[in-house]
Amino acid sequence: MTKETALQMFEQKQVRSYWNENEEQWYFSIIDVIEILTESSIPKRYWSDLKKKLTKEGSQLYENIVQLKFVAADGKKYATDCLNTTQLFRLIQSIPSPKAEPFKRWLAQVGSERIDEMQDPELSIDRALEHYLQLGYSENWINQRLKSIEIRKELTDEWKSKGLKKGTQFAILTDIITKAWSEKTTKEYKILKGLKKENLRDNMTNTELILNMLAEASTKDISQAINPKNFKESQKVAQQGGNVAKVALTELEDKTGKKVVTAISARTLLENKRRKE
Repeated sequence: MTKETALQMFEQKQVRSYWNENEEQWYFSIIDVIEILTESSIPKRYWSDLKKKLTKEGSQLYENIVQLKFVAADGKKYATDCLNTTQLFRLIQSIPSPKAEPFKRWLAQVGSERIDEMQDPELSIDRALEHYLQLGYSENWINQRLKSIEIRKELTDEWKSKGLKKGTQFAILTDIITKAWSEKTTKEYKILKGLKKENLRDNMTNTELILNMLAEASTKDISQAINPKNFKESQKVAQQGGNVAKVALTELEDKTGKKVVTAISARTLLENKRRKE
């Protein structure tokens, strides 16, 4: 099963999901959906009771559940019950909630948007722009963030062209790059900023984003110039790319006397700005 992970947002609530490229459909975390619809503080128990009820009633819904690994609040991945859009519509009918109908419309929209984006990739950029504007990010930060997405895509395309595997190998190389310039792995970086399920790049400051972009762009350029033959050689390239940004970070900190990598997040700055307003 080929998958693309994503965090969808419904009324500012996160819904963990996977896009199955082969089937061209989304799979959603049932627990996340139940938490939104019921506002239960223990959605896992609600789901456990509902599964028993559906089984007694002879529902075949249980047979369509697939388990996919999602990142939980503690930062670790766990197997989670998931359903595709069609099956999720059926499940929602079993959950009394005033949010049921709005959530159904949201599900239909998410599916439609993904198909549209496959036909016209620019739409995904437009929707990302709209999403960040709605969250209150500054236009300057948004421009940096969208550029970082482009640079990240160029890097992963370069890795793919070298035969590297999406998932573990990509994650290892990303950690090497991040560690080289920031002196922290991705996990350590998220802990510093007090993040759990949130996206690290969505919580980087402008300067952090710029340095991360420099590190990833440098890694891509060095890879194209050196043409590493295997994963081990690509690891050395990732270190070199990260070191380019480390030089810039060190010089900037020497000039300003301030640390670049801090616990401050873009989201925190937004919240402080709103309080002042």
